[in-house]
Amino acid sequence: MNLKNYVVHLSLCVLVSSMMYAQDKRLEKADESFNRFAFVDARKIYLKVAESGYESLDLFKKIGDSYYFNAQLEEAVPWYEKLTNNYAEEIDPEYLFRYSQSLKSVERYDEADQIMEKFNTLTGNDQRAEFFMNTRDYLKFIEMQSGKFRLLKLSVNSKYSDYAPSFNNQGQLIFASSRGGSGMSKTVHEWNEMPFLDLFVSDMIQTNGILQTPKKLKGKINTKFHESSTSFSQDGKTVYFTRNNYTKRKLGSNTQGTILLKIYRATLDEDKWTNIEELPFNSNEYSVAHPALSADGKKLYFASDMPDSRGLSDLYVVDVHEDGTFGSPTNLGDKINTEGRETFPYVSNSGRLYFASDGHIGLGGLDVFVAVPEESGALSIPYNVGKPVNSDEDDFTFVLNEDTKIGYFASNRSGGKGNDDLYSFKQTDELITECNQYVTGIVTDATSKDKLVEAEVILMDDRNNELQRTVTDNKGRYKFDLECDTPYIVRATKESYNPTETILATNNVLEYEHSLALQLTEGGLAGKEVKPGDDLAKLLQLQTIYFDLNKSFIRPDAEIELQKIIATLQQYPDIKIDVRSHTDSRADDSYNMNLSERRAKSTIKYIIERGEIDKSRVTGKGYGETNLVNKCANDVDCSDEEHQLNRRSEFIVIK
Repeated sequence: MNLKNYVVHLSLCVLVSSMMYAQDKRLEKADESFNRFAFVDARKIYLKVAESGYESLDLFKKIGDSYYFNAQLEEAVPWYEKLTNNYAEEIDPEYLFRYSQSLKSVERYDEADQIMEKFNTLTGNDQRAEFFMNTRDYLKFIEMQSGKFRLLKLSVNSKYSDYAPSFNNQGQLIFASSRGGSGMSKTVHEWNEMPFLDLFVSDMIQTNGILQTPKKLKGKINTKFHESSTSFSQDGKTVYFTRNNYTKRKLGSNTQGTILLKIYRATLDEDKWTNIEELPFNSNEYSVAHPALSADGKKLYFASDMPDSRGLSDLYVVDVHEDGTFGSPTNLGDKINTEGRETFPYVSNSGRLYFASDGHIGLGGLDVFVAVPEESGALSIPYNVGKPVNSDEDDFTFVLNEDTKIGYFASNRSGGKGNDDLYSFKQTDELITECNQYVTGIVTDATSKDKLVEAEVILMDDRNNELQRTVTDNKGRYKFDLECDTPYIVRATKESYNPTETILATNNVLEYEHSLALQLTEGGLAGKEVKPGDDLAKLLQLQTIYFDLNKSFIRPDAEIELQKIIATLQQYPDIKIDVRSHTDSRADDSYNMNLSERRAKSTIKYIIERGEIDKSRVTGKGYGETNLVNKCANDVDCSDEEHQLNRRSEFIVIK
């Protein structure tokens, strides 16, 4: 290299080095902003770096997250897309979940579902993935659930953020807004560059949900930091509310210097809120927020990321004692909480728990769900409340007056006035809040394929206890209502045919119809001469009842055949049978005799107990290896399949 080229080369190296140094400094500054949740400031730098042609896994993650955590999911899509396309083998599976959620915000549901399938493959035991795999037709259910609310006009929204409505039980609605007051806004919050939130009150017209001009809540609740999400006692004199960690004019933070959220309680003195106190289960190290008081005032629900939470935030409940003290918070468990966000709970007067979640399967972002109280006192699985409350954006802070059917919620959907907007609604129909599954089918002749009219179809539980019974209509059809996630046996019988049955297991899909066609083969005992000594199994053309090696329990395939024996004994109450059980020749003779005796007893017990057959009609005995059906005697080399032919039971007619 000559001197001239060397000088040029050196100059280029210095230039590139300087550019890299400047870029590193910019990213370092952006990371500092990002780590203190100043997402907007961080994003401005990240985007400039990206525009210069720089690419990295970390850069795409943080640009995507800066939009995702500000609920701008549609803006996050291209960055998560770059992330998954360019760094598929390196990204944390959590980014697949975020990408799927973001795709829903632009209604790319097929792609979102494909990403969730990958998420399920990589995580294996993530509850969000499990919910998705169990409710693959979630869009169908949401469509069925939709249309049960009618949106009403509301004119109180500002160009800022308005959300977290709650009833103060004195004819007014309280909500959080960053619109400021008295012509002045609070300090801008770094997270989203919006002014801090205050609590406002608006008189409410009960008949149509219209709100009067809002005013700031009086008293010492509002500060220069965030206040939001309130819940009031039935007499309206006690309020629980969320605030930044700001107590007695002192701002608190966790060990990383982040200011988190706490729940406070205040009491009403004439028309002002006083006696503000923070709740004892708050912490500087995690957030406790969004209180929801039960109608009787005995339980307080809230959201938190305390140490035993499953995800970004979980829902909890704590007992409120008569003297105003509290019990220990309890996590609502895996039925309600996921690895995602469960937040903004609301408890209606009937005890229904409404909340927002992005962990349960919805339309995108946060959706509103409802869990209803069951007879046991537990809460049901959550049900998506459908459109128009839910959309492909964030929908949250749902409240409902069950007497007037008027309610409110917040959303950042397009078409609003501000960052988040309040919406009012009228409930026009009851929500689907139970799992509805069915089985339908047609019973036909297995040979001719003719539809069989008035064939009897019986629904049984997995212990063969009869649950329902019906006959096929003039088109051979039948139908049963089923419970979710439950095993069943469906049996079909008709005179001159052999009975048949099929095992059916329902799933967790909230609204689902199983199709189960049943075919009957000609046979049965109709028109046949039955005499002592006949093998009922052969007359009915049943499969042989086999047992596993050295075992006496009834196998699932044997249960199906035994049910046909039971059906015949029920149809012909005069028949008596003798159960004769046999073994193969392996093991010694005395062992096999004892084993066959156990098999005979096991078979007899099954017929008597499951079929409710009088025990005087069923006798039996074990014969060991004394009646082999093939050459496989002692010391004869036979395959397992050949030996299995001898492990059987016979059903000999004795009357």
